[in-house]
Amino acid sequence: MDTMRAVRAHRRGGPEQLVYETAPRPQPGPGDVVVAVRAASITAGELAWDATWTDSFDGSGQERTPVIPAHEVSGVVVEHGAGVTAPALGAEVYGLIPFLRDGAAAEYVAVPAGILAAKPAGLDHRSAAAVPLPALTAWQGLVGQAHLESGQHVLVHGGAGGVGSFAVQIAAALGARVTATASARDTEFVAGLGAQNVIDYAGGRFDDHVADVDVVFDTVGGDTQTRSWTVLRPGGVLVSIVTPPDPRAAPGPAAHGVFFVVEPDRDGLDSISELITSGRLSPQIDRVVPLAQTRAAYEALNGEHRRGKVVIHVADG
Repeated sequence: MDTMRAVRAHRRGGPEQLVYETAPRPQPGPGDVVVAVRAASITAGELAWDATWTDSFDGSGQERTPVIPAHEVSGVVVEHGAGVTAPALGAEVYGLIPFLRDGAAAEYVAVPAGILAAKPAGLDHRSAAAVPLPALTAWQGLVGQAHLESGQHVLVHGGAGGVGSFAVQIAAALGARVTATASARDTEFVAGLGAQNVIDYAGGRFDDHVADVDVVFDTVGGDTQTRSWTVLRPGGVLVSIVTPPDPRAAPGPAAHGVFFVVEPDRDGLDSISELITSGRLSPQIDRVVPLAQTRAAYEALNGEHRRGKVVIHVADG
């Protein structure tokens, strides 16, 4: 079979550029595998990234349209590229596809074999597809950047969101005391994820209610990020996935800020899978839509309140 059904954009833009159509089935390059996609997951803002449209992160490279979005995948390995022996044909895998490559809003996708992890036992493909980007972002921020230790106090901004909901769970699973900000309607939900204290961000200033924080995990940015400096302990760290924290706003040289962009990471996914199979981490799914409705799903990302991820169902199995 040389073709497949896919969602593609032939010119740069927003969801209005996405077309559900017949496309060439990808061929594996050296080091790649082809995955028969069972489910994919989409991310707000993805269609505005330069990496979605070009072969460079800063947009200075060559345009690579038509492009296929959705960089979180769960599926089954069906073909090996040159030099690949693992994961085995028929293996159920999941992972975060590099942003400079086509994504998984398609029946098949070619992926570097080294970034794929075994799908967590007992987790269906739709749930697995909701994990890679937000869970790896939370894991890399808390473990890789903040070096979180058991007993420390963590403040997670946006605790009900895709990344925030994983950050709350992972911090709690690692033995931290977790405070989170969320809307009033999400207070009970975020508390159920493991936050010991949930602050309604619309009901007052969070910095009037929390102090002596070891780690702030920022998914909001703006004034929320700036005011987060004031709640840090000496030596604390402000980790942001929105914008680089301004060091001039830091309360002193002992506190520092970090900005990072998530990267594919099989080892990180393996650690996350252990938390999932042990029952300490659970993906949060807002809704599941069929592949043909991917465009409408991206349109909805811009204006709707969500708890967790929007997942694309591609095939049964």
